[in-house]
Amino acid sequence: MSTENLPQSPEQPSRKPRVAVVFGGRSSEHGISVVTAGAVLKAVDRTKYDVLPIGITQDGRWALTADEPERMAITERRTPNVEELAESAEGAVVLPVDPANREVVYSEPGSVPKALGEVDVVFPVLHGPYGEDGTLQGLLELSGVPYVGAGVLASAVGQDKEYMKRVFTSFGLKVGPYVVIRPREWARDESAARRKIVDFAGEHGWPLFVKPARAGSSIGITKVDDLSGLDEAIAAAQAHDPKILVEAALRGREIECGVLEFEDGPRASVPAEIPPPDTHAYYDFEAKYIDSTPGLVPAPLTPGETAEVQRLAVDAFEAASCEGLVRADFFLTEDGEFVINEINTMPGFTPISMYPQMWQASGVGYPELVDRLIQAALRRSTGLR
Repeated sequence: MSTENLPQSPEQPSRKPRVAVVFGGRSSEHGISVVTAGAVLKAVDRTKYDVLPIGITQDGRWALTADEPERMAITERRTPNVEELAESAEGAVVLPVDPANREVVYSEPGSVPKALGEVDVVFPVLHGPYGEDGTLQGLLELSGVPYVGAGVLASAVGQDKEYMKRVFTSFGLKVGPYVVIRPREWARDESAARRKIVDFAGEHGWPLFVKPARAGSSIGITKVDDLSGLDEAIAAAQAHDPKILVEAALRGREIECGVLEFEDGPRASVPAEIPPPDTHAYYDFEAKYIDSTPGLVPAPLTPGETAEVQRLAVDAFEAASCEGLVRADFFLTEDGEFVINEINTMPGFTPISMYPQMWQASGVGYPELVDRLIQAALRRSTGLR
């Protein structure tokens, strides 16, 4: 029987993938995360994707925010926050912890909950604890929602500078001298913990860098030139993390390299160099984000040095079982050796951040970079992989 004269059902237009950009969070890097989200929201191709901006306030509430990236910029040396962007001071967004249901719900006190539709992929641009450290990634795994960037283990390793260094060492990557003071050590005997740092300085010399073990964006870091500044530096680091890391100063050049997941695996960008800032003791938070100290892209390296740091950056990506993206930071010492300092599994992604700049110089512009990260996430399933 012919069907050509029967009524035909109209074809349903295929739905665009829905991307939830999640930002803000409870860490001290809240403001930079908001700035990053603004840049990502501007860059997402709206002809390919629907976008749902979700901000996490500093006290942990998931808030529905307006899709207004122009309000997410640093103004008058001040970073924005989710509380200023939230549609309501009390409303909350809920992502069901159910792999069979990806529908996001918004509720306000005294109102009927409103369905916001399904989410196909999450772009988490949180920095620091409670977001970049595997906690959000674990929630998304339970929810069965694909997401951009590293999984639970790699995110946790990338956040904890002690275990990051231990992993790198086990894979044969060279790291600089360091010592760790854990919270229980400090609580048990402050004098002994302080003496441990002083002994470390006696072995490796001053200055030392005292930093929170599980923070980023150079927040809470102090360069300590002698014993007189040690207690203040410890307190500054412990204000952000009860576990602190103390590193010996390495003489050399600061070199960074981006890694991006392509269809055929991770590739490295051209590297960049961070020259010593003129008005800061080192490349701290203000030098990075407020005063926008420029880096050199590409770094003035020999072809052999460039190839070597690109190889090491991909090795670090693989050693930590990363996915999506990484920025790997190195020192090129005076004897010509690359020493890895750390990786960032969700590096700064603002327009002035080094990661996008390195990929721009490598032929991948910001919108394409964002698209590639979303596509890489959509290709992966959640769960063991």
